Amino acid sequence: MGEPFKSVLVYLDGTEDSVTAAMAAIALCQRLQASLTAIYVVNTKALQDLVKARIFLDIEEQEYRRDIEGDAQRYLNHVEKLGMQKGVAVTPVKASGTVHVEVKRYLQEHRMDLLVLGGISEIHSRRDELLSETDRMMRTASCPVLVVRNNDAIWDMFESLPDVQ
Repeated sequence: MGEPFKSVLVYLDGTEDSVTAAMAAIALCQRLQASLTAIYVVNTKALQDLVKARIFLDIEEQEYRRDIEGDAQRYLNHVEKLGMQKGVAVTPVKASGTVHVEVKRYLQEHRMDLLVLGGISEIHSRRDELLSETDRMMRTASCPVLVVRNNDAIWDMFESLPDVQ
């Protein structure tokens, strides 16, 4: 039997937890000699909901979307650099839509072996649970899911890996 995880997808959402998850995924992929893809989904569903609720005007939604897409590219670039530093090629993917739907679609279309997610925020109500994209990704993923916790330990572990010259 070969390695259990040959292709890994890490989800980025612009949080420190998602960057830490990416660092853990880089270390794992280095160890397993697996391929790594980082995905950032611009949540257009949430933006449309803000326009419908009249919190944003259409023009504000377009401006905010450009800002989020810029953030997505910055995070993807950052994770690519972290991967290069440790000798792991990271394939960046920027998608748009409903987060859990786009992640699930990518997992299935590319037959990914593992989904890596950052720490899960605390759920305070049933409504929070229903709205949690991370929870939805965990429940609907077509492959095993690794939830990364203990950011300090992951950062220490990542920093202890040798850099590639």
